Amino acid sequence: MMSFEAHALATWDDEGGTVRTRVAPPTTPLELDVSSNESVELLDGGEAAYPRMLAAIADAKRTLDLEVYAFSPFGVGAAFIEAIGSAAARGVVCRVVIDGWGSARGGRTVAAALRARGCHVVVYHRLLALMIGRFGRNHRKILLVDDEVAFLGGINIGDQYMSRGVRVGWADLALVIHGPQCARLGSMIRREPPRVAPGSVQIELCGLAGGWRLRRRYIDAFVEARRRIHIAHGYFLPDLGILRAITAAARRGVEVKLLLAGGKNMPFSNAAARSLHRRLLSAGVTIHEWNDSVLHAKVATVDGQRLLVGSFNLDPFSLANLEALVTVDDRHVVAQVEGWIRAHLALAQPMTTVEASSWRRRWLIDPFGRVVAKVAVIMSRIMGRRHRSG
Repeated sequence: MMSFEAHALATWDDEGGTVRTRVAPPTTPLELDVSSNESVELLDGGEAAYPRMLAAIADAKRTLDLEVYAFSPFGVGAAFIEAIGSAAARGVVCRVVIDGWGSARGGRTVAAALRARGCHVVVYHRLLALMIGRFGRNHRKILLVDDEVAFLGGINIGDQYMSRGVRVGWADLALVIHGPQCARLGSMIRREPPRVAPGSVQIELCGLAGGWRLRRRYIDAFVEARRRIHIAHGYFLPDLGILRAITAAARRGVEVKLLLAGGKNMPFSNAAARSLHRRLLSAGVTIHEWNDSVLHAKVATVDGQRLLVGSFNLDPFSLANLEALVTVDDRHVVAQVEGWIRAHLALAQPMTTVEASSWRRRWLIDPFGRVVAKVAVIMSRIMGRRHRSG
């Protein structure tokens, strides 16, 4: 398995050229001992995450749980199919959930390949579910091995998270966690009675229409901020409560920096986010747009002490999806994530009040963005009502 992994990584990097503005990953992994049995490590993009995930799968002895929104059957996805299939062949109980929306192009191929190797596979809400109004998605990105090591963040399984030649990989982060929280995560996934696992790391999962609880974690952190808030979110369309928490923090003197998506993300979500720029800038918030690749991160740090990272976007749709959020209260972990955000801010395009107030923005982009935002809010409410009533 490890030889295949090494070959795949060499193939992704062998086309020559230099990465134009790639942000270098940490030179050494950050491992934090938050207790005698618990550690957290930051993984920068697919290049850092995939080898570690494949190695954990290769070492699996009892159980493997994978929930992922998008799973490509090609490239690195083929490596994951092979690794998971090999685990199942040696007796590991492998349970895989892929989303029918996010994996619409290759999900059936992935499911068939894994089932043929003896894995338990669920395709969550196929596109046909749209006909009966089942809009919610399984948006989580979780790999849990033997209830002992867990990977959580925003990274799906696909080659887009890898830099290749002059193409910069999607900007995203994940955490690898060892310790008691992994056993607790396993009990949540299997819907067993919850285990108590106190510590500096907390993992939360939400069901359909349950994202309001994860949203509350963000609001509480922003309200408590006293020095600085750094946010990197690729899909940024906060509701009024989150928007007020961010602007109120800036007005009371908190340094608030936003790293948001530029032109390479989805144009509709960008337009909706940009309709908020003038309000944020007038409150004293600093905004930069990342244009060198797709920004897919969902991460925030507060006061150099708290980290929030996971699959949960600050947008209406994450309120209705199955999502995951990790909270880490430790200066060392937060410092490294802040460094990642600052490195990307230095390479991103700053947004100015003059640009945000231009004629084009006021009369074309912002009105269109507000329409998109309203449609997104309406759709998320419909999704939430359907799932609560179901």
